[in-house]
Amino acid sequence: MKKHLQNLIIALVAVLTLGVISPNHEIWTNLQPKDDSRQAGIPTTSKHDLQLGLEDSIFGRESFGHTLSIEDALMHPAKELAYLKFGSRIGPVIQNEFDSIILPKIEEVIQQTVASAGGLENSMLSITETPSGDYAEKMFHVSNKDDNKDLIRFHVRTEKRPLDGYYYNFHYHTAEDGFTVHHSLGDIYWSKNTPPKWLS
Repeated sequence: MKKHLQNLIIALVAVLTLGVISPNHEIWTNLQPKDDSRQAGIPTTSKHDLQLGLEDSIFGRESFGHTLSIEDALMHPAKELAYLKFGSRIGPVIQNEFDSIILPKIEEVIQQTVASAGGLENSMLSITETPSGDYAEKMFHVSNKDDNKDLIRFHVRTEKRPLDGYYYNFHYHTAEDGFTVHHSLGDIYWSKNTPPKWLS
């Protein structure tokens, strides 16, 4: 009964404070039993989970005894954010083509950017956490947290081509050209029917 009452209080405080004091907030650690995952040091989800770089991960690297690879640091979050944008209606339809055609090109661009930034150890890179919905283009952006400026912006645009139908045009913009030039990654055909909105 005590556990249920604690959970009720935590939920009520989260609702009344409009999420400012969430169930993951550290004030609740005193109420949790000692075998709770928060006491065991298991990390909880936060909006900063996708921030990367040497400064953010020195402690983690030493404690786990391995270095953070570009694959773990940027590629996996990029793929997860892409599928988050696609949603459950678009994702299953374009998944095979995306994985075989577009994703390897995205990985190549990210690797080039990391190399030009001096490597993952010498730069503090992060990847945005929420793709845009509706019919907006943004998939995710890779930015330098030192100066808080975007380095690459990955977008996908829905194009209607007369007599052909709808295509998804995957492209990126770079800071080097002021984000004005579309660097194409490829197109994936949807159908002649209007595609659903992103994140749906």
